[in-house]
Amino acid sequence: MKDQHVFKARRNYNRWVANQTLEDYALRFTSKSARQWSVARVSNTALGAISFLALEAIGGALMLSYGFSNSIAAILVVSAIIFFCGMPISYYAARYGVDIDLLTRGAGFGYIGSTITSLIYASFTFIFFAIEAAIMASALELLFNIPLSIGYLISAVVVIPLVTHGITFISRFQLWSQPLWLILQITPFVFILWHESNAIDNWLQYQGAQESDATGQFNLHLFGAASGILFSLMAQIGEQVDFLRFMPEANKKHRACWWLALLSAGPGWIIVGAVKILLGSFLVVLAINAGVSEDVAGDPIQMYQVAFSYMTQSPLVALSLAGIFVLVCQLKINVTNAYAGSIAWSNFFSRLTHSHPGRVVWLVFNVIIALLIMELGIYSAIEDILGIYSNVAVAWVGALVADLIINKPLGLSPKHIEFKRAHLYDINPVGVGAMVFASFAGIYCYTGNLGDTAQALAPFIGLGCAFVCSPIIAVLTQGRYYLARESTLPNTLQGECTVCQNSFEIEDLASCPAYGGAICSLCCTLDARCHDQCKTNARFGQQLSQFVALILPKSVSSLMNTRLLHFSGLMALIAMLIASLFYLVYARIPGSEVATKAAISATLSHIFFLLMIIMGVLVWLFVLANDSRQFALDESQRQTQLLSQEISAHEATDQALQQAKETAESANHAKSRYLTGISHELRTPLNSVLGYAQLLEKAPTLANEHVAKVSLIKRSGEHLADIIEGLLDISRIEAGKLELQRDQVEIGALLNDLVDMFSLQAKNKGISFSYQPSPYLPHWVVADETHLRQILINLLSNAVKFTQHGEVSLKVHYRNQVAEFTISDTGVGISEQDQERVFKPFERVRSSGSVQAQGTGLGLTITQLLTEIMGGNISLTSEPEKGSVFKLSLMLSSIEKAPSQAPALGKIESINGPSKTVMVVDDDPNHRSLVLQILQPLGFSVLEASDAIDCLSALEHNKVDLFLLDISMPVMSGWQLLAELRKQAVESPIIMVSANANEPSFLDAGIRHVEQALHNDYLAKPIRYNALLEKIAKALAITWRFSPITPPTPPQPSSLVANTAPTINQHQREQLNEINQMAQLGFVQGIEQGLQHLECDPKLLVITQQFRQDLSQFQFSKISMACEQLMKKEDLS
Repeated sequence: MKDQHVFKARRNYNRWVANQTLEDYALRFTSKSARQWSVARVSNTALGAISFLALEAIGGALMLSYGFSNSIAAILVVSAIIFFCGMPISYYAARYGVDIDLLTRGAGFGYIGSTITSLIYASFTFIFFAIEAAIMASALELLFNIPLSIGYLISAVVVIPLVTHGITFISRFQLWSQPLWLILQITPFVFILWHESNAIDNWLQYQGAQESDATGQFNLHLFGAASGILFSLMAQIGEQVDFLRFMPEANKKHRACWWLALLSAGPGWIIVGAVKILLGSFLVVLAINAGVSEDVAGDPIQMYQVAFSYMTQSPLVALSLAGIFVLVCQLKINVTNAYAGSIAWSNFFSRLTHSHPGRVVWLVFNVIIALLIMELGIYSAIEDILGIYSNVAVAWVGALVADLIINKPLGLSPKHIEFKRAHLYDINPVGVGAMVFASFAGIYCYTGNLGDTAQALAPFIGLGCAFVCSPIIAVLTQGRYYLARESTLPNTLQGECTVCQNSFEIEDLASCPAYGGAICSLCCTLDARCHDQCKTNARFGQQLSQFVALILPKSVSSLMNTRLLHFSGLMALIAMLIASLFYLVYARIPGSEVATKAAISATLSHIFFLLMIIMGVLVWLFVLANDSRQFALDESQRQTQLLSQEISAHEATDQALQQAKETAESANHAKSRYLTGISHELRTPLNSVLGYAQLLEKAPTLANEHVAKVSLIKRSGEHLADIIEGLLDISRIEAGKLELQRDQVEIGALLNDLVDMFSLQAKNKGISFSYQPSPYLPHWVVADETHLRQILINLLSNAVKFTQHGEVSLKVHYRNQVAEFTISDTGVGISEQDQERVFKPFERVRSSGSVQAQGTGLGLTITQLLTEIMGGNISLTSEPEKGSVFKLSLMLSSIEKAPSQAPALGKIESINGPSKTVMVVDDDPNHRSLVLQILQPLGFSVLEASDAIDCLSALEHNKVDLFLLDISMPVMSGWQLLAELRKQAVESPIIMVSANANEPSFLDAGIRHVEQALHNDYLAKPIRYNALLEKIAKALAITWRFSPITPPTPPQPSSLVANTAPTINQHQREQLNEINQMAQLGFVQGIEQGLQHLECDPKLLVITQQFRQDLSQFQFSKISMACEQLMKKEDLS
C-alpha cells in the first residue's frame, strides 16, 4: 500500500491531543526536555500519595480479623516483597521516562498484551479511588451531616479540577499540603504515647476475631489471608512510576541524590505505607478500648477522632481535626488515583478503538466509575475485593519484575525498553504467558480447591509461578517476540512526525512505510489504516493462528480458521467475565445455609448457561459482520492499491512529459537567448550603417547621383532592422513583453497600400489579384497598426509566394465592430496533417514537385501569436493542389471622427535656445562619433567618454545637461554608472542606450528594484535620427528651429519629352503605361525594368536618359506626367 494522505481534520485532532499541558505525555514516552523538575520535587509529589487512609483501614481490618501476630508478620513480609519488586520497576521507568503501561509493553507483554495490564491497573485506580472517596464521604457526613450519596459525589467531583493539568498542578498541590499532612499525621500519636502508656501493650496483645488460639500464636492460614489483602497494594508502584518518569536523567554530580529520590519515592513508598498500616492496626485497638464498636472502629474517621481526642478535651474540636485530616489525606491520594486512572484508561481504549479524545476525558470516566462503585457499597466489601484482586495484581507485577531482573541480565530480552507499537509484537508470550499461568494458579488456589494452606498462600504461589514461568517461556521462544523489527531512523536528537507535524525526540519516533516518513508513538497508536504494514506476522490474529498450528495437529489446525478462532476467543472472554460477576454475587450472599447456597448456585448456573446461549448468537453475528467488514476492507485496499499503481504510472508519465516539456522550453529559451544575442551583435554595426546613411541623406552637399544610393543604403538598413525585429517577435511574445498600441488607423488607406504592393507582385508572377472591400468598413478604426499590417503582410505574402497559377484574393467583411479578412489563393495547398505544423516555429511544409520558397518559417507562427494576443482568431482551410483560405477575425472598433493632423514641419536646423552639453558614454567609438555628428551640427556640445571612469572624471570639470549611457560596458555597466551618478546627486536627465530590442528587466540585469526610476528614457540601437531627437527634446524640454517649408511646385514634364518625342508603336505604348503605373507606386525596380525595354529603341534614348535623371531624384510625378503626355500625343497623332 502506498503512502496515505492524512486529512486535515485528523491532523488537527492529533495536534490537539499532543498538547502536553493537558495530556502530560499520556500514551507516549516522557521527553527529556519535559523532565525539568528537580528530583526532590518529583519524589515529594510521588510520596504525597502515601497519605491515603486506606492503609489505616487495611491495618484496622487485618487487626480485627487476624490479630497482632499474624498481621505484623504479613505486613513485614509483604512490604519486603513489594519493596523488592518496586526497585527494578522504578529504576527502568525513571531511566527511560516511561509510565507503567509503556514499561509493561517493553518488558515481556507486547503491544496488545499490555492492554490487559492497563485494565488491571485502571481497575486498581478506581477501586482505591472509591475506597478513599468513601472514607472522605464518611468524614463529610460526620462533620457537616451530608448524606453519604451526596458525599460520594462531592468527594469524586472535587478531584477533577486538581488533576486536569497533570503533574504541573499536582506537584504544587502535594508541596503545599505536605506540611499540614505531616503535622496532623504525627502530632496525635505523640499525645497518645504521652497520655496512654498501656496503649502499646493493648495493641501487642490484641486477638483477632478469626484467631481460635487464645495465645495469639502465629497461624499460617491467617497469615496467608492477611497477606492476600496486602498484596493488592502491589499495583501502587504503578502510581509511583507515573510520577517517577518525570525525574531528570542521572548524572555523576547528582547521582547520590537521584538514587535517594528514586528509592524513597519508588519502592520506598511501602516503608511509609507499612508504618501507616501498623498505625491503623494500633488505632483500631485504641478506638475499641475507647468504647467504639468493632463494627465502625475500622473506619479511619473513627480512628482519628479517638486519636485527636488525646489533644483536646472538646469532642467537637477532636472531630474537626479528624475531619480536616481525613479531607487532606483523601484529596492527596485521590488526585494521584484519578491521574493514574486517566493514563491507564487512555492506554487501554486507545489500543482497542484507535481513538483518543484526551486524557481529561478518561479522567472524568475514571471518576464516574469510582462514583458508581461507591454507591454500590464498595467499602463494606473491601476484604473480598482486595483478596481477589491481589492474585491478578501479583501475577502481573511478578511477570514484569521477572523480566527486568532475570530475563534482561541473562540476555533473554533486549537491554532497553521498547514501547512503540511499530516495533512490538501484539502479544509477547513471555509476559502474557507468565501472567496467565500465575493468575490461574493464584485464583485456583484462592478458591480452596487445593486446600486451606494453598488458599491462604495463593498470592505467594502466583508470584512464584510468575518468576518461574517468565524465564522458561523466554528460553523456549528464544526471545524473538520482544522486537518485531529494529529501528531504521537516523541517530539524531529530534525529528518531525509525518502525521501531526510536531517535533519529537528520536526515542518517540518510528519509521512508517504507510505514511512514508517518521511517525510519533501517539499517532502510531491512534492509526487504524496502516494495518501494521511495518512488521510481519506480528498482529494478534496472525500470532494466534501460529499458536493454534503449533499446539494442534495439522489436520485439526487446518479447520481452525480465523473466524472460528475469533468466535472462540470472544466467547471465552465473555464467559470468564460473566462467571466472575456471578462468583462475586455468590460470595456476597449472607448466611451459611447449605441448602440456600446450593439453590442460589443452581439458579446462577442456569442463568449463566442461558446467557451464554444468547451471547453465543450475538457473538457469532458480530464475528460474521466483522468478517464481512474485513472482506470489504480488503477489497477496498486491493482496489486502492491498483488505483495507486495506476496513479503512480500516470505520475511517471507526467514526470516524463514534464521533463520533455522542460527540455523543449530550455531549447526554446536557448533559441530566444541566441536570437537576442545575435540581435545585439547585428544592431551594433547596423547602428553605424543606418546612422551615417541618415546623416548622408540629409547632407546638403551630397551629389544628386549619390542620393539614390544613400537612400538605398538607408532603406536596406531599415529593412535589416525590421528583419531583426521580426525574429525577436516570438521571443517577445513568449516572454510576455509584447505591448499592444491603440493607434488610430485609416484602415482603408492601409488596405489600399497593401493591395497596391501585392497586386504588383502578383502581376510580376503572372497571377491575378482581387480585392473586395466591405461597404460597411469605417474610415478610421482603433488597432495596433504595426502588428495589424504585419499580420496581413505575412498572410498575403505567403499567398502570393506559394501561388504559381490562378489568383490571390482579399475579401474584407465588417460587422458589429469585428473585421473578417479572408485571404484565399489557388496555390499548392496544404494537406490536413500539415495544417497544424505550419503554425509552429521554423516548420516549413513542402509538397512534392513544389518550388522551394524562401523564408524563415516564422511568419505564420508570429501571425497566430499576434492574432491571439490581439484577441482575434485565425483559421485555415486548405486542400492540396486546390489552394488555401485563411480567415482572420479581429475586433477593430470604429471611430466616428478622424483624428486631427499635425501641421507639417520643415527640416530641423538647430536647437531653439542656448546650447546644451550632452555626454555620450559608450565603449564603441563609432557610436560616439555618430552621435557627435548628429548632434553637433544642431548646436549641441558633445562630450565623449569610453567608460564609466572617464565619465566620472569628466564631471569634475564639465557641467552636463544630458547623458547618453550605453548599458553594456566593461568594468562598470551602464546601470551601475547610473546608480553612481544619482548617488553623486547628478540630477541631469539620463537616457539609457542599448543594442537590446526591448528595455530589459532591471531584476534580470542584477539591478535593485529602486533603480527603475533612476533613468529618464530608453533608446534602442540602431539609432533612428528622428527618434533620437524626439527623446532628447523630451528629456531637456527644448524645441527645435525648423527650415521654412517651400510649397511644392506642380511637376512639369521634361521639355525634351515635349519637343523631341518620336512616334511610338503599340508595344512601346504598353511599356510607357507600365512605367506610368510603377511611377505612381514609387516602385523603382519596376521603372528600371520598363526603361530597359525602351532603351532597345535608339529613337527613345533621349527620353530614357531624361527618365533616368528624374528617377535618380525620385521625381516619380514628373515621370508619370511625361508618360501620360507621350501616350496622349500618340493618341492625337
